[in-house]
Amino acid sequence: MSNGFQVQERFADGAQYIGGKLLPGTSGHHHTIVDPATGGSVLRYELAGTDDVDAAVAAARAAFPGWSGATPGERSDLMHRFAAVLAEQADDFAYAESLQCGKPVKLSTEFDVPGTVDNAAFFAGAARHLEGKAAAEYDGDHTSYVRREAIGVVGSIAPWNYPLQMAAWKILPAVAAGNTIVLKPAELTPLTSLMFAQAATEAGIPDGVINIVTGAGKDAGEHLVGHPDVVMTSFTGSTAVGKRVAEIATATVKRLHLELGGKAPFVVFDDADLEAAVHGAVAGSLINTGQDCTAATRAYVQRPLYDAFVRDVAALMETVRIGDPFDATTDLGPLISHAQRDRVAAFVERARGYARIVTGGEAPGGDLADGAYYRPTLIADAAQDSEVVQSEIFGPVLVVLPFDTDDEGIALANDTPYGLAASAWTRDLYRANRATREIQAGCIWVNDHIPILSEMPHGGYKASGFGKDMSAYSFEEYTQVKHVMYDNTAVARKDWHRTIFGDR
Repeated sequence: MSNGFQVQERFADGAQYIGGKLLPGTSGHHHTIVDPATGGSVLRYELAGTDDVDAAVAAARAAFPGWSGATPGERSDLMHRFAAVLAEQADDFAYAESLQCGKPVKLSTEFDVPGTVDNAAFFAGAARHLEGKAAAEYDGDHTSYVRREAIGVVGSIAPWNYPLQMAAWKILPAVAAGNTIVLKPAELTPLTSLMFAQAATEAGIPDGVINIVTGAGKDAGEHLVGHPDVVMTSFTGSTAVGKRVAEIATATVKRLHLELGGKAPFVVFDDADLEAAVHGAVAGSLINTGQDCTAATRAYVQRPLYDAFVRDVAALMETVRIGDPFDATTDLGPLISHAQRDRVAAFVERARGYARIVTGGEAPGGDLADGAYYRPTLIADAAQDSEVVQSEIFGPVLVVLPFDTDDEGIALANDTPYGLAASAWTRDLYRANRATREIQAGCIWVNDHIPILSEMPHGGYKASGFGKDMSAYSFEEYTQVKHVMYDNTAVARKDWHRTIFGDR
């Protein structure tokens, strides 16, 4: 599935998109994008340096007055065209996303790309609903109202696990609200972010509104976050790096949006539909090879179902088809890199000393030996305070622990620093209501795990960060409110003056 898409030809001019043009980086350092399925080279390009970041911010700043001054209807029309261009180029986006990430093409084709098109269509419509509050007389003879305004140049940093969707989640609400943006994608996976910006230009969105700088986090990323002309930073990634981003952003008092790590609990009560829960656990833990911050990573199963759940999940995991991402029958592709594969393997090897590896726990050989593959892995009987329960592994690994009472199950679900997503599996309405009320997470599914919607917010509690992606709630991140107050009578103004300064 190449559809004639040629990476070298498409990005011959460079891997930076500044002011509507593809340009080479100026850092003097190069990076090679590697196909994680084969270990082969995809594209070698020059990374962005601080000069490139400065140029991108300058382009965004120059574009801001015109873009923020456009009417909501004008921005909406262009964004509808943008959604149409994305849909027309869906095959190219799916191919490039699977090539750089190693994810099965059926995931890119059925989930990533349609989700991105849907996001664009949603924010195209939502751009026309950025309204303040109606005028009213809250103070006698004065009329007050609230304006909602764009904030300026946004600097965003996106991760490598869902590069296309993360670019969309960062860019779309920002530009729909009238801001301009500089996005730094992960240097491992910049292709679809660059294509996304090119598609926006093809749709008629003005040059400079969307800019992409592809550079290292220590150089381009930190310079972008600390840039004095960037008024807001939006970051998705690990909690550890998020703390560094917050430290830099605080120095210039930037607005900050952080979507950080996750360790989602998957709580199965003893009245749950066992078959549904088993399938949900396998799909929820293995999506995108487990490289998903909302993936099911900790299954807590009430004691009467525990043994059967472990047995059936292991059996189903063993049927998962691992292989070439471009084979339509492949269920599980490689991890993003050999380094990430080795990191996941190290977690599992350490767990052998204190837990039971029920299935998996190894890299496949044969035709897959050159890729960054790892078998679906189920770990049982680990202690709650163990590393595999508390730390984010970010791979195809599910840990299963038993619990006895409902109180214990909910307490265990909440017993990590993270709070991004969770699910509860039960046929009892009261149990479901209690779980959704008491589990500390930004999203809780009942009898499902993973689905997301453009209309609904995504964001976490605790060490999983703050702020919302998608939905109308994301506009709270990318707009500021202004109180405007009119004095309706000269008499009122005079009386107020006398109250403060006396009769003069």
